[in-house]
Amino acid sequence: MNQLVDSFDRAILSLLQKDNTTPLRVVAEQVHLSTASVQRRIKRLEENGVIQANTAVIAPEKVGQIITILVEVHAVRTQASDMEDLKRSFSGPEIQQCYYVTGEADFILVLTVANMAEYEAISGRLFYNNPNVKWFRTIVVMDRVKATLDTPIPQLALEN
Repeated sequence: MNQLVDSFDRAILSLLQKDNTTPLRVVAEQVHLSTASVQRRIKRLEENGVIQANTAVIAPEKVGQIITILVEVHAVRTQASDMEDLKRSFSGPEIQQCYYVTGEADFILVLTVANMAEYEAISGRLFYNNPNVKWFRTIVVMDRVKATLDTPIPQLALEN
């Protein structure tokens, strides 16, 4: 059963979100708990799905993915099974992020590619050749001003 995230958990999450390689001893000192307690809390946060992954954030341009593209996709059919099929097709490794949204579009996708030829191949496979895609709009990002997956964590006063 999921327990509520308390103020100690929030403090731990804030520290780990900045750098999840921070030694447990340092986290423990900063949140005023024992190392063992911090370790148990992190394990519980992982088991409860609060911490979903421990991953490295890569600069796309440093690995040749120099173009970031946002794609709005509008579906022809919006029955649950059709939308699940689209969610699956938009969950491949070439898609960095996929959001099922309200409004004119049904999905917003984020991709990084090395060049427009790569995007053309992806768009042919995912959009042009998909009978459930009514239309899609491509937006090429000119400058990444801010990119993060950090979640704002409101801090509560630490309990005594």
